[in-house]
Amino acid sequence: MNTKRLPNVSRLFLICLAVIMVLALIPVQQSAYANTPRQMEALDRGVVAVQVNNGIFVSWRLLGTDPSSIAFNVYRNGTKVNSSPIATSTNYVDSGGLSSSVYTVRPIVNGVEGAASPQVTVWGQNYLTVPLQRPAGGTTPSGESYTYSPNDASVGDLDGDGKYEIVLKWDPSNAKDNAHDGYTGPVIIDAYRLDGTRLWRINLGRNIRAGAHYTQFLVYDFDGDGKAEVVMKTADGTVDGTGVVIGNANADYRNSQGRILSGPEFLTVFDGLSGRALSTINYEPARGTVSSWGDNYGNRSDRFLAGVAYLDGQRPSIIMARGYYAKTMVVAYNWRNNQLTKLWTFDSTSSGNGAYAGQGNHSLSIGDVDGDSRDEIVYGAMVLDDNGRGLYSTGLGHGDALHLGDFNPNRAGLEVFGVHESTSSAYGAELHDARTGQILWGVHTGADTGRGLAADIDPRYPGAEMWASNGVGVRSATGQLITSSTPSINFAIYWDGDLLRELLDHTGGTGKIDKWNYNNSSMTRLLTATGAVSINGTKGNPSLQADILGDWREEVIWPTADSTALRIYTTTALTNHRIYTLMHDPIYRLSVAWQNVAYNQPPHTGFFLGDGMAPPPQPNIYVVAPPSSSNTVRLQSHNFTDRYIRHIEFRVQIDANVSPAQDAQFRIVSGLAGSSGISFESVNYPGHYLRVRANGEVWLDQNDNSSSFANDATFRRVAGLANSSKSSYQMWTDSSRYLRHYDYLMYAQSGSGSTFNADATFAEVTP
Repeated sequence: MNTKRLPNVSRLFLICLAVIMVLALIPVQQSAYANTPRQMEALDRGVVAVQVNNGIFVSWRLLGTDPSSIAFNVYRNGTKVNSSPIATSTNYVDSGGLSSSVYTVRPIVNGVEGAASPQVTVWGQNYLTVPLQRPAGGTTPSGESYTYSPNDASVGDLDGDGKYEIVLKWDPSNAKDNAHDGYTGPVIIDAYRLDGTRLWRINLGRNIRAGAHYTQFLVYDFDGDGKAEVVMKTADGTVDGTGVVIGNANADYRNSQGRILSGPEFLTVFDGLSGRALSTINYEPARGTVSSWGDNYGNRSDRFLAGVAYLDGQRPSIIMARGYYAKTMVVAYNWRNNQLTKLWTFDSTSSGNGAYAGQGNHSLSIGDVDGDSRDEIVYGAMVLDDNGRGLYSTGLGHGDALHLGDFNPNRAGLEVFGVHESTSSAYGAELHDARTGQILWGVHTGADTGRGLAADIDPRYPGAEMWASNGVGVRSATGQLITSSTPSINFAIYWDGDLLRELLDHTGGTGKIDKWNYNNSSMTRLLTATGAVSINGTKGNPSLQADILGDWREEVIWPTADSTALRIYTTTALTNHRIYTLMHDPIYRLSVAWQNVAYNQPPHTGFFLGDGMAPPPQPNIYVVAPPSSSNTVRLQSHNFTDRYIRHIEFRVQIDANVSPAQDAQFRIVSGLAGSSGISFESVNYPGHYLRVRANGEVWLDQNDNSSSFANDATFRRVAGLANSSKSSYQMWTDSSRYLRHYDYLMYAQSGSGSTFNADATFAEVTP
């Protein structure tokens, strides 16, 4: 037989093709974290009622744990006002409502009406006024007097009641950019309930300089106990919320230029409810040698960033960062069981990390960009993996704005839109693949492109639009130039009733919200916040923009012009779009946590939220809440409401007519295996707890103080599988297994379906 050899190029092509075909047949290993639910806040319905021309506008939250079939009833003064269950939206206008009315909302699951939300009164206008206690001013060593005004804010559930509180930073009038010398007054941090009750005040003291790049504060439930902590950099002389001084009260490390280039630096975790310092350690990334950061006077060494990341895919960790013009360092911590534990350190000066120097921004973003369910840190033009190693660097350098989200729903994964400062950068504005750093499109400007924004403002083009300064124009998600006219480049906000995003900005310091008219490239005013002011000078930011109350549309917080109050503005536009509260979307919630950091940026969701969107995905989360205030409860079966969990001869089952009654009463205590969980201690057998044995049976066993017992007797309380107003209990060591009854006996099992969900749902009833 005459055999003819293929040319080398052809043979190489066939070999490569064969390899690709073989690889295609190899199953991709599924990440162990891929289906791990994330810890989130246990929020209430967040009901808000506002007087409008045709009645009272009422809106409320759809929780991330709610079943898709859930509907709602609205009650005014205890009387239902809707004629049929509200199943396609989470807002309603009650034409018969009065300014004196009170409102509640009840969920309906499988035809059964659940418990009422906390009742709310009616706002007389589209904002809530939160009174503040303005700190007294002072005088610097150079004789300069200063006063205080409200600056950045964040929110968290500080007391575990399902409602957000506000943590507010007060800036002195002599706050400084790092580039400028001069003394500043101390930074003040307050916490307020929405009724204006001040919970605490922290004074960071003379050894923390005031300015946008110095104090970055995180408000988040880091240990999973259902209540948020507050984390920030501190120093000798910081006074916590209970009046206790951290370190040396008399130390003063300020030099004659008002800079602080020596002395210890601390990282402190504060209790969110009391402001008490829970733990203080040496701050890392440490200052080290000032000149190693790129100058010798403290400009570059004192550029700080911070954020929250789910590095294990399930629970939040603390991210602290320093430097971005040249040297960059990032350190990750866990706050668990009242201890700060360092996880890893990234240093751009370490071997192999040279490509990551000088790539950071004045802000960061955080999200799972590579699909392994664990978060990465998007640090300007570079990304760090969840393990603290560099994932990639685009090499495009420092910039003033970046945005992470699903901006092009027609391609897989997330994208990053960024602008860049260097005149020699290949692109002044560009969109790249968040996973790989591949540039999808870009515009060369040859100039410091200082502002850029991404939002869906034009329904004629799929996905979000992106625009920037310096002639970039408005571009589609694929980079097509739509118009050279540029809308405001500040914040984007979900405000009216459609799925497009509106634009938040200011005129002369007065906050405003506009709608982009894509037909004629003009702006239409929707809101002028007369009497309220923006912050951060020409940047014109709000103190905070987030989905704080009501349905999925966002609220905005601006301070009043006289610095005596905050105003929380909310929309009163009806919408038929029903979307889970944005605060239960992981990327959005993390965006709110880092929004106060340095150059504030608006939050984005991890899914495409805009015109033509697919149905929003249900968040893969579990919620944690602190134990019931009553502490002692009976656990009532959801589907056998006359039966309660009880022990009999130490076996646990559900039963009716329990005698003695104490056999069905349990104290909910902090989890034996961890404070983010709960344990059930018998009322009449103290020291005995509901415990899952190896065969899955639930017994009342005496605590032997072993770690295995603690794990077996600790559970995570989550929203009820059959009714979100009730509770289900996951095993501490296996979140797929729930306490459930079967033939009236209690087990810990995995399962699904309506029967299983009902068997695994219980109401906590006060005896």
